[in-house]
Amino acid sequence: MIGLALNHPIVNEGLKMWQLTKKNKLPLYQQIMEQIIDYIQTGTLLPGDKLPPERKLAELYQINRSTVVHALDELVSLGWVIRRQGSGTLVNEGNWGRSTTPRVDWRRLFTQEAYPTEPYVEEVHRLLKDSVALDLYSGELPLNLIPDFRFPSYTWEDLLLEERKQSPLGYGPLQQVICQRIKMEQKIDVSADQVLITSGAQQAMFLLLQVMLQNGDSVAIEDPSFLYSLPIFASAGVRLYGVEMDQEGMRIDKLEQLILTKKIKMIIVNPTFQNPTGSTMSAKRRQELIILSQKYQLPIIEDEVFSELNFGPIPPSLKEMAPHQVIHLGSLSKIFGSSIKIGWIVADKDLIQRLSEAKQMMDFSISVFPQVIAHTALNDSKFQANQEILVAELKERGAAFTADAQQITEDWSISTIDGGLYVYLTWRHQKLSRKDWSIFLREKLLVAPSFLFSNDTMAMRVNYTRLTKQDRQQFFKRLQVISKQLRRN
Repeated sequence: MIGLALNHPIVNEGLKMWQLTKKNKLPLYQQIMEQIIDYIQTGTLLPGDKLPPERKLAELYQINRSTVVHALDELVSLGWVIRRQGSGTLVNEGNWGRSTTPRVDWRRLFTQEAYPTEPYVEEVHRLLKDSVALDLYSGELPLNLIPDFRFPSYTWEDLLLEERKQSPLGYGPLQQVICQRIKMEQKIDVSADQVLITSGAQQAMFLLLQVMLQNGDSVAIEDPSFLYSLPIFASAGVRLYGVEMDQEGMRIDKLEQLILTKKIKMIIVNPTFQNPTGSTMSAKRRQELIILSQKYQLPIIEDEVFSELNFGPIPPSLKEMAPHQVIHLGSLSKIFGSSIKIGWIVADKDLIQRLSEAKQMMDFSISVFPQVIAHTALNDSKFQANQEILVAELKERGAAFTADAQQITEDWSISTIDGGLYVYLTWRHQKLSRKDWSIFLREKLLVAPSFLFSNDTMAMRVNYTRLTKQDRQQFFKRLQVISKQLRRN
């Protein structure tokens, strides 16, 4: 359990922390639930913190103990707190199985202010402004590697004419280009009415959760996974469960156990150059996953945003292997950066129609302008050549990183780099705590620790594509200093 400082708010239980607002019309147990969830989300209560005993809370709230017990029971069922015999009620140290009631302000959902960020991430964002800091945390290519393209001049009248080519599913010319690329890369014929354009992959994911699941449903994802910390699941009232991975990908035996015990309703995977591990699911494991999903009639969401950044042959996509069982998500943000916030969903027509209707109801409309930019970029005559130059440069940087990493192999194991943006480094020695990762911040080496993707604290995601030769030398120099401090700890 995390130790509490003398000035920690829980230590002084008599302060206003444990009071309710009289103006609130919600039932008392719900007010207590919302207050505790808010304290957890804002960092007032930290993972592992112990809540006051039930009798003490009842005294502080000036209500019956049974009401406090009801609130805590609900929080336990939603995964926000856990009860341990002899230890009392503790804040859950992970996100697995966590849910909340889906009272969502749609417009605020995708703004950074809508949900509090992890304190480590807040400090990283502050340090990003420091010129001395090495940014290997960001999930994008460095600006100098983003493929260039010529953007034609448009008058306002031209854009209004392009607007007429837009349907509820998106900008028609962009849909057609996406269909062509899917046919070329994944060997499957897709028509425009099977493609829905979204404002990025995260909005696509949220639409799928809203249309296909209900409050309280459970979803299986890889462990670790970038989905672990996204607020969209809690907002939709959906519980996340992580499935252990091995060298071939998500373990099918562990997944089947979860399906039977947690009543899983959907499987979401990032099978190619997975975020954060950089690993790729084998063709054999993909086939096993499809067979299992068919056995239990579960949809698979395939988040395939890194597959174009491959250094050699990769297994066929899940969508190619099972077109009607798999829903495919794509995005341009990993190649062109987050400024072109365009994603898409490829699925059967009926589902695309339902998703389109939900998108309109939630007012998730997309301006035609970024779609025109995306269409222009994909249609540029030099796009394919620029893409090949980019992949060649990434392959060179990946090989250089792997070679230089031999100097740290006594302390860290390093994943293989076959494509994508990330390499995963795992600490070989004693168990690390969250506090240990603050050393990286002090040394201004910005990485993504594994606790952002899982309950684990022993590894880190590094965006190797952001390292020039000089930066790479600095990275390993600083990492050796940090490793020495970690060994002392």
